[in-house]
Amino acid sequence: MITLASRVLPFAFVKQVNMPAWLIDFLTFVPITIMTALCCQSLFVANPGHLATLNVANCLAAIPATIAGVLTKSLLMVVVVGIMAMAVIRYFSIGG
Repeated sequence: MITLASRVLPFAFVKQVNMPAWLIDFLTFVPITIMTALCCQSLFVANPGHLATLNVANCLAAIPATIAGVLTKSLLMVVVVGIMAMAVIRYFSIGG
């Protein structure tokens, strides 16, 4: 219940408040920032005490998924192509 409330209440609160234009412009960058953070987290492997290394399989799967996103501008296609690419990569044991 608390998790649901913490996700729903901000939307209810924001609908009641008149936000300045600069804040609305700033908030338009939040979704792309979150997606970039999630993607970068899956593309690198943390090595304590050393530099991060690339997760080759995820990087290879990201290439066709990114192309699908640029061409179709559809999140569904990005997910479907990404899953298919990862399935092929794992089936043929490519990239690690």
